[in-house]
Amino acid sequence: MSSDDSANAPAPSERRDAVREKAQQVHVRQSRAQRIRIAVLSLSAVALVVVAAVTVTMIVSSAASKPLLRPANLDDDGFAVTSIAGVALSSGAVQDAEPTPTPTPTAEDDGDEEEAEATPSPTPTEQPVVDIRVYVDYLSTGSREFQLANVQQLAEWVDEGAATLAYHPVSMLTAKSNGTKYSLRAAGAAACVATHSPDSFFAYNNALLSQQPEVDSDGYTDTELASLAIAAGADSPREVRSCIEAQEFQGWARTATERALDGLPDTEVTLTGTPTVLVNGNQYVGALDDPQEFAQFVLTIASDAYYKATPTPSPSATPTPTP
Repeated sequence: MSSDDSANAPAPSERRDAVREKAQQVHVRQSRAQRIRIAVLSLSAVALVVVAAVTVTMIVSSAASKPLLRPANLDDDGFAVTSIAGVALSSGAVQDAEPTPTPTPTAEDDGDEEEAEATPSPTPTEQPVVDIRVYVDYLSTGSREFQLANVQQLAEWVDEGAATLAYHPVSMLTAKSNGTKYSLRAAGAAACVATHSPDSFFAYNNALLSQQPEVDSDGYTDTELASLAIAAGADSPREVRSCIEAQEFQGWARTATERALDGLPDTEVTLTGTPTVLVNGNQYVGALDDPQEFAQFVLTIASDAYYKATPTPSPSATPTPTP
């Protein structure tokens, strides 16, 4: 090395300072880049939170502003059976629930004209029709047992005009279907059929109960519920399918259940389980799978209503004998 090069070479302390300065510059650049990355990530997180909040707000606002749809043909949150079409009747399988009227008293001696005329005769009274209301959950095994045991005699009583029949779908077992809310969706589907195809409601109600899925299963999908309604003979299948798949009456089914839990109309009965069966407002507490016991209960209620409706006969004046 020449003496000139040695003279121009930086001193060791200068080299250390230069290296230290470069290191500081690199550190400053790295720190700045890190702060920028942290700022970008923070802004992104804030933006995601804002977007999520706006989305939730829009969904809640949309749900709040959407009016609660109510089914047609409602009577105290129930649907009257207007037709038994689609449910086959078995001859001789139905118990007679109509009370036998008391015979009109007659004179024992046809020749005793005065005694015969003096005997009071009750005025003929039309037998009252019994009113039957059934609160059902379409995932309730008890509701299924009652329907299978009594569908034949219920159908015949309605067909003969001996009784009026209404079903009230409720959703007490919504949490028993792996999160699919089957009980609630099935109640809403029944309301769709009662609205758009009332004459097939009885058949669809019967299909939902007789083909009931297992408790703690997913239950039927909305598409399957719609197909079951069409198979049961629903009129306007397009409207019925659209209503069921759009879950149009799910909100109504929820609020109807809440109202039933607060007390059943015109009774002192509180809904604590399904089925809850009322005959002229009187709760049936017998065996769910015994149609004869239920028929006897209906007969008793019908007889009571008959005698309450029959006025006390007024005796005829005794005629004055002709000399």
